[in-house]
Amino acid sequence: MTGSVQLAGESEARPVRLDLAVRADEVLRPLGTTEGRLTGRVRVAGWADDTGMLGELEISPVARRRIRYRIGFSAGGRRCTLDGWKSISPGRPVKSMTVLPFVLLEDGEQIGKGTLRFPVATQLLPFLGSFRFPRLSGPTPGADPGGLLPPRWDGAAGRTEVWYTTVTDPKSGTGLWLHHELVAPSDGSEAYAHGWVAQFPGDGEGPVRHARFGPEPWKPPRDRAAAREDGTERSGFTAGGIEAVPGRLRGSAGAFSWDLAEQAGDEPLFTFPRWSWRRPLLPAAQIVPAPQGSYSGTFTYEGGELQLADAPGATARIYGHGNARRWAWLHAHLGGGDVLEIVAAVSMRPVLRRLPPLVFLRLRKGGRTWPRRVERAAVGWAGVGRFRADIGLPVWNVTGRSGMRRIKVVVTQPEERTLALDYTDPDGSGAVCRNSETADAHILLERWWGRWRKEAEWFLDGTAHAEVGDR
Repeated sequence: MTGSVQLAGESEARPVRLDLAVRADEVLRPLGTTEGRLTGRVRVAGWADDTGMLGELEISPVARRRIRYRIGFSAGGRRCTLDGWKSISPGRPVKSMTVLPFVLLEDGEQIGKGTLRFPVATQLLPFLGSFRFPRLSGPTPGADPGGLLPPRWDGAAGRTEVWYTTVTDPKSGTGLWLHHELVAPSDGSEAYAHGWVAQFPGDGEGPVRHARFGPEPWKPPRDRAAAREDGTERSGFTAGGIEAVPGRLRGSAGAFSWDLAEQAGDEPLFTFPRWSWRRPLLPAAQIVPAPQGSYSGTFTYEGGELQLADAPGATARIYGHGNARRWAWLHAHLGGGDVLEIVAAVSMRPVLRRLPPLVFLRLRKGGRTWPRRVERAAVGWAGVGRFRADIGLPVWNVTGRSGMRRIKVVVTQPEERTLALDYTDPDGSGAVCRNSETADAHILLERWWGRWRKEAEWFLDGTAHAEVGDR
């Protein structure tokens, strides 16, 4: 769609162009309402060009006589929202379906308004030819990072939900950890939100610092349709002035404050089997909506400030019944778009707690993710191919084979670069994690070509994000 926008305080309108891809979890229902997720590019001449925009689309041509767009994008470090609607008129079906009036918002305040049009003559045939259907193209849920951030909690007791982001500042080597958590106690008492922020100075320049925020009563999301009507829908973690929502992280705790814009940069990574996030049958599941994120903005701490510009990092999610009995975690940016994610854990369940750690390992290399079936590599297949973890500190490792590849990962968390923090599970029991956002890692990937030969090798010095937890 193309058109123009009149920004507040400017005398002339600016050209606008939207190039959008829409994904929905169901086939369009002409007489009902279909919800979709938007990705693509927003361009406002001389003002914004964001290829990482995220948004939502409500398609309700008969039931509500409208098609509504809500798009979040970045404009020179500012987070803006394009809110537009096509009001469907039976008397003017073509015009009403192809003209999109909209307003631009920043922090809820209107900063501009304009109109976009869909060029029927040149774009109708490509538009119709772009339709794909689930049975032909496979499942679409989870393809959009923003679609994985809304809260999963449905009000059940004994649940915990986590949004966490880790970042490395390439200039100073400083590591950042933003942890946001919802806890619904097992005794049915009021759910609460809390979390913490931590700074890991690079090159050993001072101690690791952190501050906690909360607890705050968790306010459940309102009715989704009603919330969309008045623009108050929750799209991630929001509590006590702290936000972790699509495209933005901001808040303050103790001597820290932060306001960061996030560009997802890659498709989500399902560390556990994809079905385990849609159907929570396991004790817990973890996903990485933004495995190759980049972060820009400010991070203020006592005595200084970091100005981040496209700093590499990731945002991940956890949903389950609480922390594991023992666990290890690694997120490693390997360069060139490659990334490695590992979760190794021993469950609290009576039978599972007697087993060695299950290892869920996902290596995205050259645009492909290995192993293909993460659950087979975790438990073994026909007696072979299982990954194994030796969890300890300051060094822990993971080894294993899947298909024609094998891998060895050695992670080092120096004590002076590691922060110990305690958790409280929904049942009231405690756990301790020891986290380092400036850890070291050595990763060796080999492939079978008549014998084992090195395919790739990576050395990370102070840029790996890692954690070991126990009780």
